[in-house]
Amino acid sequence: MIIPSKSAASLLQFDVTDQVATITFDSPSKRNALEPAMRDELAAALHHIQQDKSIRAVVLTGAGGHFCSGGDLKNIAAANLDNGGWLGRMQTLHEWVQLLLTLDRPVIAAVDGAAAGAGFSLALSADFVLATPRAWFNMSFLKVGLVPDVGALYTLPRVVGVQRAKEIMLSARDIDAQEALRLGIVMELHEPDQLLARAQAMARSFVGASPAAVALIKRSLNNALGGGLQDMLSSEAQAQALAAGTAEHREAVGRFLNKQAPLFAWPAQNKA
Repeated sequence: MIIPSKSAASLLQFDVTDQVATITFDSPSKRNALEPAMRDELAAALHHIQQDKSIRAVVLTGAGGHFCSGGDLKNIAAANLDNGGWLGRMQTLHEWVQLLLTLDRPVIAAVDGAAAGAGFSLALSADFVLATPRAWFNMSFLKVGLVPDVGALYTLPRVVGVQRAKEIMLSARDIDAQEALRLGIVMELHEPDQLLARAQAMARSFVGASPAAVALIKRSLNNALGGGLQDMLSSEAQAQALAAGTAEHREAVGRFLNKQAPLFAWPAQNKA
């Protein structure tokens, strides 16, 4: 199923196939800069996914050899916002950022080319980041006198640690794909012609997984670094009790006992 765009000038492709939603930033002439219209379309797509429980996983990617080059600086300058205007802008931004970060389905970013500024932040919002060898990342906000946003102050230190996050944000330097892999920002590297297929195969594997268990694991891990041992043990107990009561758990156990293939199987790496 393809959700029709509201306008022929849409900056976002939104496709749902085999219960996997693929969101493609589609403004190649601007390296998929996150301009206001694209943000609005992204927010609408995320709200659609939140409501449509038949969608079991999400892939974020970019058209034209780039992921997303960040905010549209020309638009930002033209807006000439005062303090109150910026607070309003950030409040609107955070409505869909929070939705993305707390989404109860797996999110996989397929990054080719630039992932700069807000584009880097968007990649970090995913549960898994796959990239090509020519991908590069830059937390470029300090270059224009701004603070990292789109959730990066929350996500980046959880991936690389606080000291390395400070270095990445305060240096505003480029990080190539190999370094991103070493730092844990990227999980796998794939050639450009294989990247999207790998991301979508990974996403499709979750169609057979228990939606309740996936959601509970994500929610618990999102809270893991902020809670103490007793808090996490309590969360673990409550989550396990909920997961154990689902039809998916009972069916999975039954298939195991009857020596049937499991419905959930993580896709093996394509060695070809």
